[in-house]
Amino acid sequence: MLIRSIRLAGFRNYTEAEIHPSDGVTVFTGNNAQGKTNILEAVYLCCTGRSHRTTHDKELIKNDHDFARVTVEADRADGMHDVEILLSRISRRRIKVAGNTVSKSGEMLGHITGVLFSPEDLRMVKDGPAERRRFVDMELSQLRPAYYYALQRYNRALKQRGALLRELINAPAASDTLDMWDAELAQSGQAIMTMRRDFIAKLSEQAGKTHEFVANGAEKMEVEYVPSVRAEESGEELRTRLEKELHRARQTDIRRQITSVGPHRDDVKILLNGLDARSFGSQGQVRTCALSMKLSELEIMKKESGEAPVLMLDDVMSELDPGRRRLLIRMLSGVQTLVTCTDIEDLAGADAGKIIRVHQATLQEA
Repeated sequence: MLIRSIRLAGFRNYTEAEIHPSDGVTVFTGNNAQGKTNILEAVYLCCTGRSHRTTHDKELIKNDHDFARVTVEADRADGMHDVEILLSRISRRRIKVAGNTVSKSGEMLGHITGVLFSPEDLRMVKDGPAERRRFVDMELSQLRPAYYYALQRYNRALKQRGALLRELINAPAASDTLDMWDAELAQSGQAIMTMRRDFIAKLSEQAGKTHEFVANGAEKMEVEYVPSVRAEESGEELRTRLEKELHRARQTDIRRQITSVGPHRDDVKILLNGLDARSFGSQGQVRTCALSMKLSELEIMKKESGEAPVLMLDDVMSELDPGRRRLLIRMLSGVQTLVTCTDIEDLAGADAGKIIRVHQATLQEA
């Protein structure tokens, strides 16, 4: 896949902008707070339907504008694909795919695919389980729309069950009304857990190979799925197990007013030489693990779709030591890459097909 154009209107600090990236490496360089990251954020929005920096659409709209529009066009093996997202301060967002308005966000997934690596991704290793679940959710949603829809159903049921738990604190005898939400959580939850388990197994295999290369064979990296409920089974057996665990935890959940078991409680362990990188990894090791996870994600998406997604590197070169920086540059060959940096020397050795200087949301090719 190759992105042919990126168009912004009223997005973040851009009034209007149109970008035609190189097939290889396109570098956006300039001082901080000029608008470099906003370009990658716009592309990622068209890949996943979400920003990597905010959950509020209004924050993506330029201060003096009521609307923002982002359009990305890409050339894929089966022809041209385009996704347009219109954001509004007064109404819900509108999404178009190939010029046609779609009613569900999931319908845009898979048309523009991308992997974004930013300094915030270090939290994936060091922070709690929510960050690692978010990583898995975002990548699996791009690969499998069925996962995205199962996650939507699960989160809706989880919210409804939570509301009911709060009502039942004073009427525990009415807890049988939870049966409907337990059944929905079990149904969608088993689909989520099965796809997570399979994806993480592939991720662990690929991350091990990638990390061995990036770390020059100094460490062995593994990725391990840690579900809140045993997940060896699949299909009906896993659904039944999950429903039984929800029922078993019911009185505790009513007392605590939370749902204590299910995919929303899953974790993903990142291991270095058998030890949890979250607890024992140095800052350099954490950076290398995060990089290996992202590059492995890229390889999995490439294998499953037959096409490489766009790789976006947001000011990460300065976070890597010179050795790892050189290794990363070597891995960019054959992958369309969008890179932001403040110092072009951070990309020494990279074959940049296009360099664009960014200053106060104006773009100038160098």
